[in-house]
Amino acid sequence: MIKNSRIIIFALIFVGVSASHAQDEEQIVPVAEEGIAEDSDYSVPEVTPEDELAAEFELFKQLMKENVFDEADTVAKRVVELAIRTHGPQSNEFAKALTNLAIVQFQTEQYDAAQQNFESAIEIIEDNEDRLNAQLVNPLKGLGAAQLESGRPDRAVKTFKRAVHVTHVNEGPHNLDQLDLLESIAESHIRMGDLESAKESQDAIYAINVREYELDTPELVPSLLRRAEWQHKAGFIFDERATYRRAIRIIEEHKGRDTLDLVEPLILLGRSYFYLDASGQVSFHDSSMSSGEIYFRRAARIAEEHPDTNWQVVAQAQLALGDYYMYNNNPQRGRQVYLDAWNLLSNEEAGLDVRRVQLEQVVPLKQNKLPSYISSDEDKKARDEKEDPLLQGSISISYTVSTRGRAANLRLIEARPAEFEKMTNLVQREVRRRIYRPRLEGGEVVETPDLILVHKYFYRQSDLDAARAAIEAESK
Repeated sequence: MIKNSRIIIFALIFVGVSASHAQDEEQIVPVAEEGIAEDSDYSVPEVTPEDELAAEFELFKQLMKENVFDEADTVAKRVVELAIRTHGPQSNEFAKALTNLAIVQFQTEQYDAAQQNFESAIEIIEDNEDRLNAQLVNPLKGLGAAQLESGRPDRAVKTFKRAVHVTHVNEGPHNLDQLDLLESIAESHIRMGDLESAKESQDAIYAINVREYELDTPELVPSLLRRAEWQHKAGFIFDERATYRRAIRIIEEHKGRDTLDLVEPLILLGRSYFYLDASGQVSFHDSSMSSGEIYFRRAARIAEEHPDTNWQVVAQAQLALGDYYMYNNNPQRGRQVYLDAWNLLSNEEAGLDVRRVQLEQVVPLKQNKLPSYISSDEDKKARDEKEDPLLQGSISISYTVSTRGRAANLRLIEARPAEFEKMTNLVQREVRRRIYRPRLEGGEVVETPDLILVHKYFYRQSDLDAARAAIEAESK
């Protein structure tokens, strides 16, 4: 299914802690069979520390692949201990083990711990090699991601830029490995509200892809789709539509007007008509919404009529069309399309798993990002960190998603600290504006009560002192 947005803006690469063993083929240890005498010369080969280390690393990779992060965390810590015992605390193998531990800590939102381990891995590699060694790219990438998710996009930009520089030194200025780093830089700038700098990063990505591939070739399409996705996030809505149309034109010229490859870009182009500007506000216009429907219906027609289609593509197009009707506040038509998707997914064993995720629970269709800080003064965050450190607050709200896909029955559960009333009101307004794909039971759209939103944000003691002073002044 098409993802509404990417949860993570880059791919963290697994790093083997012992290349000489991690890449070996699986060893099969023979077992005693019936008829072998007890005094046979046969003996089980001794398991070396390197073998144990390699086996634990393979287990770690498997757990990460299966998203079993709690167990992966435990195994990663064992790998760290084994790496110290086997290779020493200043070895590159230990640095790689720390990187793997930091990766799983990032996945479980232990951002402070992840930063510490990424930084330790970076220091070890710098000591053993130099500050421009290619092994630094992955821990730098991870460190930047952890900084970004812990609310420091300013630091993340510097870290990602250093990683880009390392790739330039080792692979040349036009290497493709830097693309995800440049996307991370663009995302960091967006979170800081610096759209111009974000655009520069995306223009660099586009230039590298154009240099790698000829203009208007199918190989350029994935880059165009990523570019349009970023343009949507940044609020460059007309640029986004132009980019999607170009991708569609390339596909049509090379693969025809009814190829299944058109389904995804047509859906994405249709979604661009749910206008999202740079301020995060959605504006609905009848003409735009009507134009958007054309692309959803064409995608559904291609998906249903193409001779090589499959149920996954058809369901994808049906859900997108149903979502369009929910966006357009036409729940009656939306329910009918959702019912069609329900029936389709009910006919396949694998489809039942998709049905559970896509239709048997509430799915957000439109939700703007909530602010991460009480104060937006980035310079103040960097300057006063020691004297006025960041603290974390939270707001908890209970709500119901109606059969029309809107939030209702909002109730404030808790706001800590309670003094930040503007933040509390902002969160409540945002929840009311959100649009959802409602939950289905037995093919029927139903109300979903007692949902909980917990919004965590950062503030400083000086922010809290100012809020309290303002409340006290108003009460006088």
